[in-house]
Amino acid sequence: MFNKLKQFKDLRDKAKTMQSALAGETISQEKNGIKVSLNGNLEIIEIKLNSDLNKNEQENSLKSCLNEAIKKTQKVMAKKMQDMGGFPGLS
Repeated sequence: MFNKLKQFKDLRDKAKTMQSALAGETISQEKNGIKVSLNGNLEIIEIKLNSDLNKNEQENSLKSCLNEAIKKTQKVMAKKMQDMGGFPGLS
């Protein structure tokens, strides 16, 4: 029983280490003068809009930037987790 508790604590500690490492990553995506930056925890760090675009163009470009930035971030997160050894015992 205590062995399982130790494994759980070790897993939790590793998850916290990975989360801290991912928070340090910054991923940016730009389209039509609209820029979005996310950290590795999928938190928005920055949004820059292009006032030369009309409302519809801004909305479409922002949506596209966010979707592409999230995909990029997920790839970076997966690579970083793999490089850090993943989560043993969860396979």
